[in-house]
Amino acid sequence: MLVLPIMGKWFNMILSGEKKEEYREIKPYYTTRFKKIFEMYPHSGIPVGTDIKEIKFRNGYGSSRPEFVAKCSLDIKTGKEEWGAEPGVEYYTLKIHQISERRGC
Repeated sequence: MLVLPIMGKWFNMILSGEKKEEYREIKPYYTTRFKKIFEMYPHSGIPVGTDIKEIKFRNGYGSSRPEFVAKCSLDIKTGKEEWGAEPGVEYYTLKIHQISERRGC
């Protein structure tokens, strides 16, 4: 399962239901990681559809930190500033559909 560290502010906003998306820069590092679990067009790093996968979000680094598992779909789009995105910048956007597990939170 893909594990993504996330800052406490965003971690708590997702758990409360206030934040519905998580953003990651469109860089080779994330393209490689997302291609392992999401279907993407060949040679592009662009998500194909709306497949939903489980991703573990961890509040910081280290296996003892609070974490949750969420069912997410992947898209590329501009994000919301109030959720941490820069204006006009496109991101890999993980849409949070459901939180299925919680540990330490």
